[in-house]
Amino acid sequence: MQNSDGTSQRIARIAAHFNPPSSQMEEAKLLHGSNCRSRGGSSGFRVAILGASGGIGQPLAMLMKLNPLVSVLHLYDVVNTPGVTADISHMNTGAVVRGFLGQQQLDSALTGMDLVVIPAGVPRKPGMTRDDLFNINAGIVRTLCEGISKSCPRAIVNLISNPVNSTVPIAAEVFKKAGTYDPKRLLGVTTLDVVRANTFVAEVLGIDPREINVPVVGGHAGVTILPLLSQVKPPCSFTSEEIRYLTDRIQNGGTEVVEAKAGAGSATLSMAFAASKFADACLRGLRGDADVIECSFVDSQVTELPFFASKVRLGRNGIDKIYSLGPLTEFERAGLEKAKKELAESIQKGITFINK
Repeated sequence: MQNSDGTSQRIARIAAHFNPPSSQMEEAKLLHGSNCRSRGGSSGFRVAILGASGGIGQPLAMLMKLNPLVSVLHLYDVVNTPGVTADISHMNTGAVVRGFLGQQQLDSALTGMDLVVIPAGVPRKPGMTRDDLFNINAGIVRTLCEGISKSCPRAIVNLISNPVNSTVPIAAEVFKKAGTYDPKRLLGVTTLDVVRANTFVAEVLGIDPREINVPVVGGHAGVTILPLLSQVKPPCSFTSEEIRYLTDRIQNGGTEVVEAKAGAGSATLSMAFAASKFADACLRGLRGDADVIECSFVDSQVTELPFFASKVRLGRNGIDKIYSLGPLTEFERAGLEKAKKELAESIQKGITFINK
């Protein structure tokens, strides 16, 4: 029979999931105390989600709790994390879940993390472009990246917060100012563009979307999203009409969801799916798996722009290799020039935000 001290300790551990501690000192005790399974219920990696209570954050937290590569899952937000943490923590998978509420607990949420995923920010609304989100989300990303540079500067960072074409340069500038910038460890998540491209192409071809792989390069907004339909695997051919239709639909997939939700939000569920897919790829890279290749918006020399989305190989230190674009069709070359023009402005806007 368990003694009363053991019972009290067990109850305290369970209660910690529901009531995040009120101070960083208490949180440090929770994280490192001898009675806490701080390494998780299984071997794996420590992952933090910043913005875990939002429309993307909640389903993403659930999907990451299901990932067998995750041993510890930290959920951070400025509101509602106790409830989300309690809910997610009841899932009987290996990852131990802990919640953190408010900026005073940001450092504790980040300490010791291997991977940090950032969906924090406000969502798009009807009539709103990704650029309209800039002023609010830029400030949020700056604050979170300052925390990362202080508490887990060697973590891989997956940045989802829109507009990604500007927030990734913002994050890079924050890390540069802190002296912690490693371009191999900062990755803008553009996987939703690939997920949509695979789905829409499969619909046209009448096959399973899981059997399709469409590289999508450029950026993560409108015309900066450039699907390379000439490089689809397995190889297939399209009419010029199909190419125009698919390119337009892939570029405007986000708007399609925003309009369909009619004011009730933007793409959250498909984004969470795409983000979990990309996070899993990063974790497999960290584990040392071979040939983990995904598209991502990164510090790049593929074009004359300082950042660009293309295929990258992921490894133990983040990005192992950045792939060139390969041969492009005339239609794709024209799309690339349009994408680069808009991308240049978005990238500079992010850099200017930090250096103004």
